[in-house]
Amino acid sequence: MCPSCQMDDDAPDEAFAELKTRDVSGWEVAQIAAATGLAVYAMWAGILQPGFRKVPLRLQVPYIPASEAQVSNVMTLLKARKGGLVDLGSGDGRIVLEAYRQGFTPAVGYELNPWLIGFSRFHAWRAGHHDKVSYRREDLWKVDLTECKNITVFLAPSVLSLLQEKMEAELPDDALVVAGRFPIPDWTPCRTEGHGVDRAWAYSMKAQRQLTPNKDKKLTGTDGHLSNE
Repeated sequence: MCPSCQMDDDAPDEAFAELKTRDVSGWEVAQIAAATGLAVYAMWAGILQPGFRKVPLRLQVPYIPASEAQVSNVMTLLKARKGGLVDLGSGDGRIVLEAYRQGFTPAVGYELNPWLIGFSRFHAWRAGHHDKVSYRREDLWKVDLTECKNITVFLAPSVLSLLQEKMEAELPDDALVVAGRFPIPDWTPCRTEGHGVDRAWAYSMKAQRQLTPNKDKKLTGTDGHLSNE
């Protein structure tokens, strides 16, 4: 993620450095483990769970912040593109912030979890761009994509496989979709950037629609009935 959007990691580093310089008793290890467990539970209960309560299990996407490399790869694939950008499932908003810095306007993030919307707005305020970007709490399936030209998605494969149908139906031909962390299951990318978990995939809607009829012909005959070939 962009440096100005990251949380301060100095405190944990200092704590671990101190532990390395002295012996730690079994009781202290137990205390550290308990505190870590409570912290993880607190984050889940207070930040992540509220956004999931009304979402079907297969559509629940755990919050995993994108790395600096992932954001950089996404922005590289969007290079030379202009206009607005929409991030579907915007998490803590750092993709939207970086997109604005790269000249995309309006830059809008859609996120269902209210706590993550709050984090996004805080990050934007801290970066001095709170009045330049927008974060909206809205169901992804209800977002109108008909005028979107640049779309980014950091979502799980179970969600992407369903979302691709919506994008195929609504996005204009000149739209470019960039997926991070996971590729869109049934689409063919026109470009990729990065390696491993940091890889990003770019998809041209025009090219994708040209490929789709070929897939349909394998499923139906000339009379419209299912084909066994």
